[in-house]
Amino acid sequence: MKGFVELEESYPFDLLEEKTTLNDVIDNHIREHTLEQTERNAFFVADLGNVVKKNIRWKNVMTHVKPFYTVKCNSSQSVIEVLAALGTGFACANKNEITLVQSLGVTSENIIYTNPCKQVSQIKYAAKKGINVMSCDNSAELLKIARNHRSAKLLVDIATADSCEENEMSLKFGATLKDCKHLLESAKELGVQVVGVRFHVPSSNSNMETYLHALADARCVFDMAAEFGFNMNLLDIGGGFSGTDGELQLEKVCDAINPLLDIYFPPESGIKIIAEPGSYYVNSAFTLAVNIVAKKAVARDSQDQSEGNSKVVMSSMNGEPFFIYYISDGVYGSFANNLYGNMNAIPILHKKPNSGEPVFASSLWGPSCDGLDQVVEHCLLPELSVGDWVIFENMGAYTLEQSAFSEFQRLPVYCVMSISDWYWMQEVGLTVETPVKNFSCVPSCFRLSQEEGFPAASLSGISA
Repeated sequence: MKGFVELEESYPFDLLEEKTTLNDVIDNHIREHTLEQTERNAFFVADLGNVVKKNIRWKNVMTHVKPFYTVKCNSSQSVIEVLAALGTGFACANKNEITLVQSLGVTSENIIYTNPCKQVSQIKYAAKKGINVMSCDNSAELLKIARNHRSAKLLVDIATADSCEENEMSLKFGATLKDCKHLLESAKELGVQVVGVRFHVPSSNSNMETYLHALADARCVFDMAAEFGFNMNLLDIGGGFSGTDGELQLEKVCDAINPLLDIYFPPESGIKIIAEPGSYYVNSAFTLAVNIVAKKAVARDSQDQSEGNSKVVMSSMNGEPFFIYYISDGVYGSFANNLYGNMNAIPILHKKPNSGEPVFASSLWGPSCDGLDQVVEHCLLPELSVGDWVIFENMGAYTLEQSAFSEFQRLPVYCVMSISDWYWMQEVGLTVETPVKNFSCVPSCFRLSQEEGFPAASLSGISA
């Protein structure tokens, strides 16, 4: 195919020629849909080079914090393979995620089980598969774990002082300091190992003081645990790292927490520090292409405006329309975050409009015909036709769910990497072995040297 490098071996991605862009890849796949006369639907394009760069950025900024990728954020097998090859750990929330990660050769020491509400059957499955490190924030959960996983090593999940009023996660999950004392006492009585503390600051919270309070609380819990005879050696600072302004936010978090980490959890303490980035790794790496499946013109009061060099034509009773477009994916699929107000979907036209072409007030809706299935409430677009394609960037986080209104159970993901990224990664030393089971499917540029690259550290050193 034009713009793609022909590889002798079969890899789970396409290697792009020097001047080939993601837009070219999207064009190629849209053209394939048209030529093959397949049912037009939607698809993702994933830039795996972007994922690798994010990992290198993390290692350069968060030097003492090992990332455990949050699998539920994006469980694309190619992403898991790449991150596993880079020595990343994994934070799993259920049996399916554990099965996926272990099927790719990830060892149990590099997996933590972070679901705050675990089913008994899944606790037993984790025990069977050797997944010992898991979070807990209440006595009922502790009792389930004590009865079904005698080798469990608990992280006490503490609540954070979230200043964002719209976020209720800290009310639902996480133990207060008062609860922590009772939890530690109960764990001692039940003979359950407690090895550390975990907290989570949501990405919607831009107040860095939340991290400071959480670290201070975590230190208190470590001290409490020592009084009960627990020798804790693991701190999990959770996720919440942005996937769109990731570099800026990562540095802000690092600048905020490093002074307190040096005070409360200095390197000589022997306490391992991990985190659970999810969106940070994948959000900007994925682009979604959808097509217009239906349209409707709605008459409203007449109003003409000017914006920039374009003429904005609002709908009117005498023929000027307000357009409603129905696209091939919606909030019951890739745009589920819209239901929670966590997404700002910005449509980009695949077919570039002509200069001076008028634009109209428009809205975009998913294919379900449900009143909640609104993707974009208001935007200005030239008149589009059924079959036109619309592109959405930054679509890698919490978007790969099955849509009840999609022909496919899961949208296809076309993974690519630019040849310049491939060469660049080789130059920085990503060229040796990895423990990933299916490594024959991943090019040598993903292989990390334990001497020259990043250490593939694990949690094997965790003890009671």
